[in-house]
Order: sequence, then C-alpha cells, then structure tokens
Amino acid sequence: MKLSTRLIIIFCAIVILPFLLAAVTYFIICSSIVWNMKHTYGIDDVPLSAALNPSEIYSSMTEEYLVLLEDKLTDEENSYNVAAEFSEVDNQLSQISSFLIIREEGEILYINNERKEDPVLGVLDTLDAGTLPEGVSFYFNDLRRVVKAVNYTSTGGKAGTVYIVTCVGIIASEVTGVGVFISILVVMMITAIMLTAWLNQGIIKPLYALRSSMKRIEKGDLETPATTVEKGEVGEIFEGFEKMRIRLKESSEEQIRTEEANRELVSNISHDLKTPITSIKGYVEGIMDGVADSPEKMEKYIKTIYNKAGDMDFLIDELTMYSKIDANQIPYRFHRMNVLDYFSDCAEEVGLDLEAKGIGFDFRYELEKETEINADPEQLKRVINNIINNSVKYRKEGESKIVLRVAEQDYKDILVEISDNGKGVSEKDLEKIFKRFYRTDASRNSKQGGSGIGLSIARKIVEDHGGSIWATGKEGEGFAIHFILPIFVENPEPVQLAEEEPNNPIMKLEKIIEKKVGDTVAGIKTGVEKTKAEIGKMTKRQDGEEKTEEVPKED
Repeated sequence: MKLSTRLIIIFCAIVILPFLLAAVTYFIICSSIVWNMKHTYGIDDVPLSAALNPSEIYSSMTEEYLVLLEDKLTDEENSYNVAAEFSEVDNQLSQISSFLIIREEGEILYINNERKEDPVLGVLDTLDAGTLPEGVSFYFNDLRRVVKAVNYTSTGGKAGTVYIVTCVGIIASEVTGVGVFISILVVMMITAIMLTAWLNQGIIKPLYALRSSMKRIEKGDLETPATTVEKGEVGEIFEGFEKMRIRLKESSEEQIRTEEANRELVSNISHDLKTPITSIKGYVEGIMDGVADSPEKMEKYIKTIYNKAGDMDFLIDELTMYSKIDANQIPYRFHRMNVLDYFSDCAEEVGLDLEAKGIGFDFRYELEKETEINADPEQLKRVINNIINNSVKYRKEGESKIVLRVAEQDYKDILVEISDNGKGVSEKDLEKIFKRFYRTDASRNSKQGGSGIGLSIARKIVEDHGGSIWATGKEGEGFAIHFILPIFVENPEPVQLAEEEPNNPIMKLEKIIEKKVGDTVAGIKTGVEKTKAEIGKMTKRQDGEEKTEEVPKED
C-alpha cells in the first residue's frame, strides 16, 4: 500500500472512527436500557427513543392506577375505610418497581412501611401540596425516581395528592456527558493502539529490517537480501535497496576480478618483457665480448636486438591500449569510409606481412554495391591486426592460411570474417576468449607470447562502433572471428571522444614501463652504434694491415 494512501486512511480513522464507535456504543447502551425496561416492566412495545425519555413509558404504566385511586378517594361512600385497598394497589405497583404515597393537608395518609425511608420523601416534603401539575411525570436524576402525581379533594373537603413513585435504572440521557466522553476516550485509545500496530507492521518493522540490512552491508555482508511483503513506497524503497545491494555486490566482485586481473597483467607483462630483455642483454654481451666478430654476425645480432625491442614496443602498446580501455578513454576519430577501399588497403598490408612469415592469405570481398561505414580507421585496423596476430600465434606447423572476408549482413550491416586453419579453440573457450587476460595457452610459452588482451581490445572497439563480435570453430579444425559494423546512414557523426589524461594504477605502470624500456632500448641502440663503429674501425685496421703486408719492401 502506498504511504500516501496509508496516511489518508489514518487521518480518516482518527477523525471518523472514534465518533463512529462512540455512536455504536451509545446505541448499545440505549438498546440495553430498552431491553431492561421490557423485561423489568413487562412491556412489549418499547421504542428506542424511550431510553432518552422514559417518563412517557412510566406514565402510561401508572396512569390507570392514578385514576383508580382518585375515584376511591373522592367517593363519598368509601370514606377512609379503603386502607386495605390502598395496600392492594401498592402491592400491584410493586410488581413494576413502583410504590404509592398519599398525602392530605401535608400529612402522609398512606405509605408502605418498607418505603418510609425512601429518599424521595425528603423531596416531596419540600413541595407544597398541589404544586405538582396533574398528569405530568417528574424524573429526579440524583434519586433515580420518576414521580407522577394527581390532586384530589376528599369528601371531608380536605385537599390531597396521590403520588406514584417508580424506581428506574440509568437512562441514556445520563451517559451523554461524562459517560460518552469516557467512551470516546476508550474508543480513541483502542483506535490509537490499532493504528499504531498497523503502522508498526507496515512501516516501522520494514524500516528496522532495512536498517539491519544496511548494518550488514556496512560490515561487508552483501549476500543477504533485503525483502518485504509491503507494497507501495516501502516496497519501492526495498526494491531500490536490493538493486543497490546487487550492484554493490557485482561491483565488489568486479573489483576483486579487476585486481586479480591487474596482478595477472603485471605478472604477464613482467614475464613477456623479461624474455626480450634477456635476449637483448645476451646479444649485447655477445657484441661486447667480441663474439660478433664479423659483419654478418654483427648484422644478425643487431637485427635480433631490433626485433626484440619491437616485441617490447608491441607489448607496451597493448598495455597502453588496455589502460585506455580500463578507463574508457579510447580516442576515436570517426570518418566516412568506403568499405572496398579501406579493406583492400588493409588486405594488401596484411598480406605482405603474412607473406614474409610464410603464411598464406586470401581476401574476399562479396559486397555488390558501393558501401560506406562510419568508423575510426586506425582503431578498426587495430581490430583486424589483433585478430590476425591471434591467428598467427596459434597457427599449425606447416602450411597455414588466413582468410579475410567482407560481406553484407541483413542489408544494414557489413560482416567481416577472419578465419584460419590453425589449432582452433575448444567450444568451452569460445565465450571466454574475449575476456581480458584470458589465454588458452596456460603455459605462456615464449613462442606464442602475448598478454591475452588483444581480443578484448577488439571487442571493445567493435562495440563502441555500434557492432558486435563473436567466434566460431572447433579444436583442431580452425578458428574464425566474425564482427559486424552498421552501414553508414545520413546521420550526424558521433561526438569525438577527447583523450583524457590517464588516472589509474595500470596506466601509471604502463608509463613507468614505457619510460624504463625506452631508456633501455635507447641505451642499447647507442651501444650497438658504438659497437658497430668500433667493429668498423677494427675491420678497416685489419684490412689495412693485410694490404700493408702485401706491399713489397723497397730495396
């Protein structure tokens, strides 16, 4: 239930419910009084209004007795020898909780002995004879007595009054004051208790449960969910809190994975940098120790050093790109490009590189019309190079071949497919190869090398171009990577992403490695140049000595 609806219900309950329950209480009191009158006085037809004004009922009950007594008292033949009859009438009145009082000239002519101490006599003594109008009932609230009187004149000329006093219980009019006020207070207390319990169940308890969940999260427990059966705003708060908990859990797990990946990256980069650096040091020491004692060996050593330095530069470039991916700071410069022209140039460049390595290459262009895409040519080339380098690393011994195919996909995308006849990938690894640092070669042999982030970089770039990428193949039967890019439509070009200053540990590490390796490579190159110069001088001196020995001496 919504909190606003709950507040409206509470407001209505506070305003209406007490009065409604008080009215019900008052109705029950009146009904009980009427029921009591029916059973006490033997009256069948008693309206509910009689509880408010019972004098009419009591008057109707005693009316016939008053007429009978008036006739007897004014009858000349009866005189005062009717005491026995008064006693008989009084006995009949006692059956309806009433009794008889007769006064003449201020003196009590008749009263039952049991009623001589009744407090109503004190009230009647203060009244003059004949002061009560005939036919009118008077209710004395403090005495709980209804008195009805009739005046008469006896045969002796004496003035008298006949009183019939009826004893009554509490009537509804008496509870309209303090009684109803107390009833309202009781009802309001009950209402408050009910509403408090309702609020406690619907709001307070969920908030306590939410607080407990917050304390668990504060202590690092992200596994226990926060649940409630409540709907409305409270339910929405729990739903939002649960989403936050899940996001925190995922973020924490992602942070742990990232930290592990970063440690793995540092270990991988250290391993992959150590191999070429060790080789460079070995060849430099060979040059310094004079092992390269011929121009051919010197050229071979220098070329090897250059290639190893190039491997280091490639690793640093991959590390730089990973840092930008990790910080989402890849700089894109999108251009409108012709698909045929772009991929033809890429195929020509790639083909030359593969040919130099003894790997076959085939380019297949299957689009029938002039097609354009909106892409960053440099980053798209990185995707193609990363995929092809991956195929080169995992090629089979012997005849290897790589195929670059470009076709149309559903009339709105182009499909780029790069396949090979290499070792392939098992089905369980197909979905993992695009993860950062994932390598199928757990042994990390130096022949294959690599940091395991080339395909993750490719996936990031393709997705940033609005495309998607996936892999197919079987172990031992070759491997293929496919990606699609949207065909260009006349829309504004995407906003250029500015390259920001890196601000994360991996990028700082990359900067340090790049500087150290750059200094090392520069030093190595300087040393190589000096060594070449020394070897050149040595070679010239040797050639000069040989020529000197061949010159004949003069006589």
